[in-house]
Order: sequence, then structure tokens, then C-alpha cells
Amino acid sequence: MMRVLLSIVLILVAPMVAAQDRVRMAVTTSFQNSGLADVLVPHIAKDTGLDVQLLVVGTGQALRLGQAGDVDAVLVHARAAEDAFVAAGYGTHRREVMYNDFVLIGPSDDPAKSGEAQTAVEAFTAVAGAGARFVSRGDDSGTHQKERGIWQAGDFDPLDFDSWYLSVGAGMGAALNTAVGLGAYILSDRASWLNFGNKGDLSLLLAGDPILFNQYTFIPVNPALHDHVNATGTAELEAWLTSSRAAELIDGFQIGGEAPFTFNAAPRP
Repeated sequence: MMRVLLSIVLILVAPMVAAQDRVRMAVTTSFQNSGLADVLVPHIAKDTGLDVQLLVVGTGQALRLGQAGDVDAVLVHARAAEDAFVAAGYGTHRREVMYNDFVLIGPSDDPAKSGEAQTAVEAFTAVAGAGARFVSRGDDSGTHQKERGIWQAGDFDPLDFDSWYLSVGAGMGAALNTAVGLGAYILSDRASWLNFGNKGDLSLLLAGDPILFNQYTFIPVNPALHDHVNATGTAELEAWLTSSRAAELIDGFQIGGEAPFTFNAAPRP
């Protein structure tokens, strides 16, 4: 009888322990496409015992998953949307982890002469003026939100554009493949571009404008709204992502000899 009771207890407890060790995190496609996730996740498991399960989506969808309580945390890169998410109580706080930058990619012969521009707004204006093919992710991702912001800063509305502007509603890799196939311009994060194998005749044309800064931020989902959220595991994951070990791995990560990410997590106040 005692063995039977012990077996029942073990069956009931084992899933609970496993759930405590599992953290579901929605992450951007750019983070996944860069290859950095493949480096960090095994080290997180080794150092903490956490089983971090990634849901790879655009920032907009990641925040919607967090709002619904379908994940425990999000790692995203769209400041205005992040602030709104936390202000509405869906996330407990923002914690900056690392940054890179966005870059304008386009045909090597650059028919719009966008590479001669001094700023991203000027480069986008040149593309629009030339009516050159431009591929937009069109998926409410952080990259898409940044692209829209640049158009708006130039007093453009993509809804007014003609057929030269193609919104594909896809992740970074698929959007880059479309741009290669069409010989089109596209906004990409630097890491995804560096790690992209099918560059075709496209080249990096513009970088360095402060507007292209790209901050990645960790936000825990609010357990007060969703009591099934793994708050303990999420706190442990946050501590690791902002630790000296994470800094070493993030700063040391390279693609083709270039380090595309810079760790910038600050201590908790």
C-alpha cells in the first residue's frame, strides 16, 4: 500500500517540478535568426537547470502572447509598444539586455542611390522617390515598427505607396529571401543580415544613423493577471540574462568575425 501511495505522489509531483523548471519566452524572429538563441539557451539550461522554450514571433505577436498569459516572459525590441505593455499592467517591468542596430539592405548597384544618404529618412525618401522595390515585413514586428517610424519621420504613409512597396507579413528570414528574389530594398537587423546565407546581389547600404538603434528588452509577464505564469523561473532567467556570464556570451558572439550584439543590462535598482 505504501508503494502505491508513493508512486501516486511521484506521478503528481514530477509534472509540478518540471513545470517549475520550464519557462516559456516569446522572442523575436530577428533574435532567433541571428543564431544567438542557439548559443544562449544551452548555457541557460546548464547554469540554471531551466528549460527555456522559445516561441519565435514578431514583437507585436510576442506582446499579444504575453498579454494573454500564453508565455511567462517576452524578449522584444520596440520601445513604445513595450512601454504600453508595462503601463497596461501586462508586464511587471522592462529590463534592457543588449542592443545592435538596423541596417538598410538593397541592390548592390543601388538604383535609388540610397547609400549616398546621410540618414535613414533620407535613404527611405530616395527609395520612395525612385519608386524602387521595397520589401516590408508587414507583421507588426519590432523591425516593421521601426520601418514605419522611419517612413513617418519622412512624412510618408506606406498605405499610400504603389506596387513598388511589398508588405509580406513574414519573419526576417522570409522577408530577406523575398528581397533577394526581387532585388529589393529592405530594413533588417544587423545580426539577421550577417547570418543570412542567401544574400544574392544585395548589400548593406546604410548604417550608423542613431534612429537605427535596436534595443532588446526582457519583460516578465505579470503573474497578478495570470497565476499560472512561472514567476520564479522567469526571475531566475532574468537574473541569468543580465549576469556577467550572459555578458561574456553576448559580447563574444560573432558572425563572420563581427560581433553583432552588445550587452548593456544594468543592475536592478
